[in-house]
Amino acid sequence: MPGGKNTRRGAVRIIGGRWRSRRIAFPAGAGLRPTPARVRETLFDWLGGWIEQRRVLDLFAGSGALGIEALSRGAASAVFVEPVRAARRALQANLQRLGAVQVEVIPGDAWRYLRGTTSSFDLVFLDPPFGGDWRAHTLDILQNRAGLLGGSSRIYVEYPVRGTISFDENMWQILRQTRAGQVQAALLGKKTRETGGSHGLK
Repeated sequence: MPGGKNTRRGAVRIIGGRWRSRRIAFPAGAGLRPTPARVRETLFDWLGGWIEQRRVLDLFAGSGALGIEALSRGAASAVFVEPVRAARRALQANLQRLGAVQVEVIPGDAWRYLRGTTSSFDLVFLDPPFGGDWRAHTLDILQNRAGLLGGSSRIYVEYPVRGTISFDENMWQILRQTRAGQVQAALLGKKTRETGGSHGLK
């Protein structure tokens, strides 16, 4: 990915919550692909009030739009993992400007973080680069690393329209799914007899 010397800037707008309409700036030359506003709006409509007081992990965070939107809507905390220095600096600046608390920005590799962390999360945002095996391998770690996700945890995944997602269908299911332009998105939840797969979503 290009380095931090590129001065071009991009921006996305927070859709809802306490920071509604605030702008998040990011370096346009850092190879970032923020989640489209239409997809973010759909995702947080799905989640509704469930997001409040949840612990959020934003992997391959980029601009941080997903994690920041969650915080804006009442999430208790958020961890952002981002390997690109320019993107990470912009994210830290945005969080400071918004006055965000209970946040952590982690440099480096998402896989290394997942294998090493002792934290647990209620919601994971997974929006990796579309090329390579980032999505499949990360999903595999998320599903199999004990203690990382609880019984009511959810995983949000973005992938190209001609792509697929692979997960353990004995344990997980697609709760909601959408498409916008060249992006598909799915919200995964663990199967439970009690909920019949709804997990309280609208």
